[in-house]
Amino acid sequence: MAPTTPDPLPAHLIRAHDEALSRDEDGYKDPDTGLFVMTSAALKRRGKCCGSGCRHCPYPPEEQKAAGRPGS
Repeated sequence: MAPTTPDPLPAHLIRAHDEALSRDEDGYKDPDTGLFVMTSAALKRRGKCCGSGCRHCPYPPEEQKAAGRPGS
């Protein structure tokens, strides 16, 4: 099965992510669900993809697939 490309994020989620990045925060509270979402910078500092399907995963699709990302 070929890896799936995630749907583009709505503008308000991109804005929340970018605002957290500008404040050098590890994440933000999702305005729709209230759940904590890690930024791409925080995920990159981990050093490798965890395979959990993170919203802002900075790793390439092949690395996400190798880590076991759902739907890949």
